[in-house]
Amino acid sequence: MPQSLSGKTVLITGAARGIGAETARSLARRGARVSLIGLEPAELASVAAELGDRHAWFTADVTDSESLEKAVAGTVEHFGGIDVVIANAGVAPFGTVLGTDPDSFLHTIDVNLNGVFRTVRAALPHVVDRRGYVLVVSSLSAFAPTAGMSAYTASKSGCEAFASALQGELAHLGVDVGSAHPSWIDTDLVREVSADLPSFREMRAALPWPMHSLTTVDKCAEAFAAGVERRARRIYVPRSVMLMHWMRNLPASRPVARLMRTVQRRLVPQMEAEVRALGRSFSRRNQDLHEKSRG
Repeated sequence: MPQSLSGKTVLITGAARGIGAETARSLARRGARVSLIGLEPAELASVAAELGDRHAWFTADVTDSESLEKAVAGTVEHFGGIDVVIANAGVAPFGTVLGTDPDSFLHTIDVNLNGVFRTVRAALPHVVDRRGYVLVVSSLSAFAPTAGMSAYTASKSGCEAFASALQGELAHLGVDVGSAHPSWIDTDLVREVSADLPSFREMRAALPWPMHSLTTVDKCAEAFAAGVERRARRIYVPRSVMLMHWMRNLPASRPVARLMRTVQRRLVPQMEAEVRALGRSFSRRNQDLHEKSRG
């Protein structure tokens, strides 16, 4: 049964834009008080100002435990505690294992998986105090690995496994844990990758339903917020992603491999060439943030 979020404090990482910012808006409409965490102070301040003075923002890098702990401490000082933590911050690099910059692969794991651990670990004592809820943002990719997305798939599969194990660890404390599994969401990130890599657009279009579905960011945020109200174990966006969860061995099966082989033989080398020509492994904005976090 859904529980009221009125007056509850929700901490969200990756909240400056995209799914994180839109989820904050949806939660605020439900009465929650939101702590926006991210790397872009101007964007965070803008979202917080839009939401109103019941909300707050803090700059933190999920690859830096100290900055996250300060943001959590600031949240607790401002609101008095934390009821819900949403580990949403994530990046998606370009390219294959053979062609990728190793630093980009490792950075993806550090943000998408280690960053989830750092976020949850920093907030968890406060969430336990309130018998609250943890939402780990995984992906459809955890069920349906796709060529050219090995780092992203590995990190999001790890997020799903982490959330499942954490659920078992915290159930006796009255804390629920969920994982969210969005498919392609119409965010800046997806649009930027599509603009940078024609092969990415074609590869996504060639994927069988529901693996190629595109959902608006507001519908994704509404699904996340409704899942938080239910303290859901799984959130699928769109709902058809549930099919891929229960048929998760299908993408690696021989029939699907044969179906995709012709497309992959042509598009994987094309993708590698496009990434080499770009001279970077992330969208331009994420590349800038990555270089900023390295100092």
